[in-house]
Amino acid sequence: MALKEEDQDQNKRKEENQCEDILQFISGEKSEQTKTSSQNTALKTKSNTCHQCGKSFSRKQGLTEHMKTHTGERHHTCQQCERSFSRKQCLTEHMKIHSGERPYTCQQCGKSFTRKQYLIDHMRIHTGEKPYTCQQCGQSFTWRNKFTGHMRIHTGEKPYTCQQCGKSFTWKQNYVDHMRIHTGEKPYICRHCGKSFTWIQNFTEHVRIHSGERPNTCQQCGKSFTRKQKLTDHMRIHTGEKPYICQQCGKSFRYKKSLNTHVMLHTG
Repeated sequence: MALKEEDQDQNKRKEENQCEDILQFISGEKSEQTKTSSQNTALKTKSNTCHQCGKSFSRKQGLTEHMKTHTGERHHTCQQCERSFSRKQCLTEHMKIHSGERPYTCQQCGKSFTRKQYLIDHMRIHTGEKPYTCQQCGQSFTWRNKFTGHMRIHTGEKPYTCQQCGKSFTWKQNYVDHMRIHTGEKPYICRHCGKSFTWIQNFTEHVRIHSGERPNTCQQCGKSFTRKQKLTDHMRIHTGEKPYICQQCGKSFRYKKSLNTHVMLHTG
C-alpha cells in the first residue's frame, strides 16, 4: 500500500513537471530540433535569450515565464495542499488531481489523463513512436523532456546549480534530490517501521525488507536480492571479477568492503 501511495505521489509530481514543460514549449521555447531561416525571427529570438542558461524563446513572454524557473517564483498556490506553481495554467491543471477529473482516456488500455497532451504522449507507448531524434548520436526518444535532457550530455549543460555548494546538475530532479543533503529532508517514510529516507530508491529497497520482495534474481543459481547492487556484487562469484585493486600491493578484491579492510593492513 505504501508503495502504491508513493507511486501516486510521484505521478502527481511528474504531471506537474510535465505541465511546466508543455507550457514552456507553448510559450515559445526554441526547440533543439527547430531550425529557422528567417533573419528577423533569429534576431528576435536572440533578444529573448536567458542569460543564466542560454535558452532562447521566440516571444518575450516565454522568456519571462522561463525566468521563474531560476528565481523560484511561484505565486499560484493550491488552497488544498499548498503546492505552488509558477504558472496559473499549471495550478488549474493541478486542481484536477484533487477533483479527480481525467477527461482524456486511452482506448487501448483505459488509462485516463488530466490533459490531452498527456494522452498524446502516452499513446507513444502503444505505437512505439519516438519522434525526438538526437542529430549527434541518432538516439531517439518518446518524450521531449527526455530528449532535452539527453542533449545536455553532448553540450555539457548543467542548468540546475546548488546555491549552497555550487554543484550543478543536468536534470532538475537530481538537483531536487541533492538539496535534501543540505536541508536534511527525508520525505519518504516507511509505514511499517517509521524509518524515513532522503531518496525514493532507498525507500523502495527498504520496503522490500517488510514485503519480502526480491526482484533481482541471479540467472545462474537462482539466488534473489532486494537490491540490484547486491545482485551485481553476487555475480562476481560466478564471473570471478575482482574490480577493487589495492594501489600499494596490487592485490584485487571482489568487494569494496574487502579492499577497505585490506588497506588498513598497510596504513596500520
